[in-house]
Amino acid sequence: MTDKEENIDIVDESEELFEHHKIFVDPGQEALRVDKFLMSRVANVSRNKLQMAAKSGYIRADGEPVKSNFKVRPGQTITVELPQPVFEFELLPEEMDLNIIYEDDTVLVLNKPTDLVVHPGHGNFTGTLVNGILHHLQSLPSVPGSPTPRPGLVHRLDKDTTGLMVLGKTERSLTELSEQFFERTVERRYHALVWGDVSKDGTVEGHVGRSRSNRTVQAVYPGGEEGKHAVTHYRVLERLGPVTLIECKLETGRTHQIRVHMQYIGHPLFGDPRYGGNSAVKGSPGGKYNSFLRNCFSILPRQALHAKTLGFVHPGTGKSVSFESELPNDMSEIIEKWKVYLEGIAK
Repeated sequence: MTDKEENIDIVDESEELFEHHKIFVDPGQEALRVDKFLMSRVANVSRNKLQMAAKSGYIRADGEPVKSNFKVRPGQTITVELPQPVFEFELLPEEMDLNIIYEDDTVLVLNKPTDLVVHPGHGNFTGTLVNGILHHLQSLPSVPGSPTPRPGLVHRLDKDTTGLMVLGKTERSLTELSEQFFERTVERRYHALVWGDVSKDGTVEGHVGRSRSNRTVQAVYPGGEEGKHAVTHYRVLERLGPVTLIECKLETGRTHQIRVHMQYIGHPLFGDPRYGGNSAVKGSPGGKYNSFLRNCFSILPRQALHAKTLGFVHPGTGKSVSFESELPNDMSEIIEKWKVYLEGIAK
């Protein structure tokens, strides 16, 4: 009895917060409870965790939720969503000024500011977005089976990346939103200011994984020998001499994907301290130029990256919805400064 077509896709930590498995049942498979079937095919998972996942609707056969005692049959496609393990600690609600742009009974869409960690972890036990969400809505559901609750979250943004995020407010919305991220049907568009004159629109395709030399950053492995498949599409919005404002559209959601993909093609994000964007990459070095850059980096001491557009199928209505967010003040100010600087040079 073999799974000749077993496909396990575990999503990366920077975006989706569920571990997804998709398994095709072999033609010779005998009738077997789905929890027992999955225990032999999914590593490091207990039967109790699988039963909790089934109870919450996270185990499906051909797209339909099933109970843990469901008998799998040959030819079926079994999918299971499991919360990624996180560290255990007490999670407390904290009052926080949240920029909520849409909310109803099933979903909440907010605009995340810079310098805000999405959920608690080592070194960030308080003051996270999740702490603020708990205070805003005490009844927000947590992910079943997780040792530490991560209320409503199905994806996240880096601490210093701003922009739109969606959270589920019911178990059903959590499940359906997670599935949309997994199936790559969620529309995610970012605005980024990058170094260099980007000559034309394009696509970066290359596996993304942890760097062999520095485990705190990611690297691109074009041969696919390490990391996970990643695709970023980009198009030019405005050229500003030594820098370019671009729009990035994600097909996948890997850790630091846009940041490392743009660095890989020679256009690191302006101000990005981890990927070489916080010093002069382009332009003519000199006193005035260096002073201008120091001023820019003091205003924007982070990567110039903003999650501007977020679109998905609403779990409650089944209709497509899309949200837009204006650029944050620091990015807008930097873009205007570049325009004024270039005008001064042209005179």
